[in-house]
Amino acid sequence: MPEPLESWLASRLACPRDHSPLRRRGRDLLECDYQHSYPIIDGVPVLLRDDIQQTIGIAERSLAAARNAAGAPPETELDALYIDTLGISDIEKEGVAELARSHVGKAQRPIDPVVAYMVAAINGILYKGALGKLDHYPIPVLRLPEGHGRTLLDIGCNWGRWSAAAARLGYRPVGIDPSLGAVLAAKRMCRELGLEAQFCVADGRYLPFAPGSFDRAFSYNVLQHLSVENVSLVLDALHRALKSGGHALVQMPNKFGVRCLYHQLRRGFREPRDFEVRYWTLAELAAKFEEKLGPSAISVDCFFGLGLQASDAPMMPPAKRALIYGSEALRHTSSLVPLLLQSADSVYVRSINR
Repeated sequence: MPEPLESWLASRLACPRDHSPLRRRGRDLLECDYQHSYPIIDGVPVLLRDDIQQTIGIAERSLAAARNAAGAPPETELDALYIDTLGISDIEKEGVAELARSHVGKAQRPIDPVVAYMVAAINGILYKGALGKLDHYPIPVLRLPEGHGRTLLDIGCNWGRWSAAAARLGYRPVGIDPSLGAVLAAKRMCRELGLEAQFCVADGRYLPFAPGSFDRAFSYNVLQHLSVENVSLVLDALHRALKSGGHALVQMPNKFGVRCLYHQLRRGFREPRDFEVRYWTLAELAAKFEEKLGPSAISVDCFFGLGLQASDAPMMPPAKRALIYGSEALRHTSSLVPLLLQSADSVYVRSINR
């Protein structure tokens, strides 16, 4: 029997600054050999660096919230959601708060209030009409072989949908994300579903793990928001965290996908700002991933946008369902007509770590 995932993770945590081992100091603090310390909030290590520029504002808010919570734990269930660290609008944050307040004292609730409002931000535009209304967790199908107990790093896990998918497939997932509120929601959701998964608040550029910790890595709807320089940092860190011969599966947008071209046209083909999507050519993706990780191949994820998953179709209205089924038909056809890959909006880069 493999050791429990929680103890496995604890033995492999490393300082994101200097890579030295992290050890418990007291109940709610981790410290490395060079006295860099990191708080633990509700069992989740917050391993963000405070000495670098963050790629997104929620990382700064998560750092601040973790420092405050270390000195004064949240007093109410609503405070424990850390709503200010979620990457959603103020109106959506208020929706989370209202949903949470309506669930106070109730033995059962449809789904976690954070997930109920994060779902459109993470799952894609097809979920815009489902905000606050879902009655179950939309867990997708992970296009990987059976896990058989292998470890998997989920980079940018947010509320944990892909970590949950990995656990259901037999992997032992560890999800990281810079949003404290989202990571805590992921932990609650997996506990509710009876799935074994662990989570950390961390930055993909500075992975807080010992070398060769993971058999596989996965990332969806994350690296597309980063500059080329920051993607390079993530892949360098991933190269270190993956075992030699380990596999990575990373979703990225295709610059010449039909829907991707439409979005580029809407913003006048200007350079992206802040957390906007960066669009890559297939040649650029292959070159970057082969340079940083190793042999890489590209395949279709979906058409007509980013994030369309066949597992989402049953819960969609007819028009959106037809869009998903059309995307799936084209995806399957692409194995027979490779030219279709050139017009796919979302692609997977599969790499083997040197």
